[in-house]
Amino acid sequence: MKKLIVFDLDGTIAASKSAIDAEMATLLNRLLGIIKVAIISGGNWQQFETQVLANLPQNNNWTNLSLLPTSGTKFYRIKDLQAGWQQLYAEDFTPDEKTRIITALNEAIAAVGLVVKTTWGEQIEDRGSQITFSALGQQAPLEQKSTWDPDGAKRSQIKAILDRTIPEFSIHIGGTTSIDITRPGIDKAYGIHKLKDILGIPIADMLFIGDALFPGGNDYPAKQAGALSIEVRDIHETKRVIETILACLE
Repeated sequence: MKKLIVFDLDGTIAASKSAIDAEMATLLNRLLGIIKVAIISGGNWQQFETQVLANLPQNNNWTNLSLLPTSGTKFYRIKDLQAGWQQLYAEDFTPDEKTRIITALNEAIAAVGLVVKTTWGEQIEDRGSQITFSALGQQAPLEQKSTWDPDGAKRSQIKAILDRTIPEFSIHIGGTTSIDITRPGIDKAYGIHKLKDILGIPIADMLFIGDALFPGGNDYPAKQAGALSIEVRDIHETKRVIETILACLE
């Protein structure tokens, strides 16, 4: 059996920008009681706090949990509940890098003629180590997001332009309406390698579970890093996968 189970967040253990439900919290808590778990997501640290930690039973099992926001460009661990969560590293952009990315992103959006009549919050978010474009805005309702670009075709057009105009950065389709941009080579593959280095667990002993393992998807780099990967359709399928893992471990 593997020694580390690594999950994507949105679309895998929770609906987009939504809290994990009670059943998922129970399953994750059981898993954390017997094996190390990591979560890598394009979301920022605040999303991890509200989507996962605020809804997960608070106990010593958290010492088995590693959290990697913004596609693995940051890493958080906890030694004990009193000490709280500690940031081990952050691969933040320079101001000049942020300017180049945001300019290129706006030009790519204009080039494909993308017009969104209604948005909920900002479309472009600076997450320090990652710039994220969310077509309908950061607070868009899930029902709106799930039907906007289900096959990723609209975002693929933007990504194709960005791959040409800012080739010095990594561009990945993520979530339901988003595109994540990080420094080159700093993506979920980078996070997988950081887990190996920090936890001392070989990649061969990791299992990655995500919903965007297709080429160009923001989970795909984890697969490219060599982690055995399981692609899930939604959180319900993830629950069945966790139950299977628990049946083997328990």
